[in-house]
Amino acid sequence: MSELGHQSVPMRSAAPRKALPEAIFAWLLIAPAILFILVIVAWPLLETIRLSFTDARLGGESYVGLENYRDLFGSSKFYQTVARTFYWMGLSVSLKIVMGLIGATILNAAVPGKALFRVLVMPPWVIPIAIGVIGWKWLYNGYFGFISGILQRLHIISDPVALLATKTSAFYAAVVTDVWVGTPMVTLFLLAAMQGVSRDLYEAAWVDGANRWYRFRRITIPQIMPVIVSMALLSAIWTFNSFDIIWILTEGGPRGATTTLIIDTYKVAISSQRFGEGAARAVVIVALLSIFSLFYLYFLGKINRHYGGK
Repeated sequence: MSELGHQSVPMRSAAPRKALPEAIFAWLLIAPAILFILVIVAWPLLETIRLSFTDARLGGESYVGLENYRDLFGSSKFYQTVARTFYWMGLSVSLKIVMGLIGATILNAAVPGKALFRVLVMPPWVIPIAIGVIGWKWLYNGYFGFISGILQRLHIISDPVALLATKTSAFYAAVVTDVWVGTPMVTLFLLAAMQGVSRDLYEAAWVDGANRWYRFRRITIPQIMPVIVSMALLSAIWTFNSFDIIWILTEGGPRGATTTLIIDTYKVAISSQRFGEGAARAVVIVALLSIFSLFYLYFLGKINRHYGGK
């Protein structure tokens, strides 16, 4: 064979793969999240807005324009429900923050019984809400409930008292139950924030002669204030939308004393099957929460700038 037959053909090196443009790669990364938001959030919201302009019922629907909104804003009962909802939210969230702050302080301090308190703080969060609320409903019972029985044994009351049977007591009983359910989560969030505060600040204040109360006011609270405000915002939204606690306890009664916007929307849209009117109420709830959240986030930004600049 000739020398040409023995010559090897040189192999071409593989051309480097062209990388995706950075913008396209970024869009591919966030595409699942965008799809999730469109399917789970955007489409139901748009459909709710559309239904709010109709008189949709099981038999069908027809366009009624702003009639649902005119009826809603023309009712004095609606404004009472809005005021009741914000009062319910404000009172419940305030108690959760206070109780959570006390609980987090105890868990963060070297005090006797801290291990026991850490165990006791978890059940309200671990137990399913429905089971816990049913337990509270038994406690509030006037004939065989624990609370009424204790009050009678202490001779504070002479006859059984059904706490869920009167308007005032039912409202505050629902608040107590909601605080019981929500406090553990607030406690754990604030505890995590407290444990992130530098020990050097406490040691320097202790060397200067500052007592515990002063250190708590001047070091702990300012350092965890952004977390407190953030937790208050989240808790406010959850409490505003709380349905299961009130529904299991009272179903919005007695005589509407515990009817919040969520309960009212459920009764109109599901119980009465007036889907158009219920959709209008849902749109109003979204608008109110959006406005409330914007103000709260603005307040949070000012707090972060204030304490972050120190």
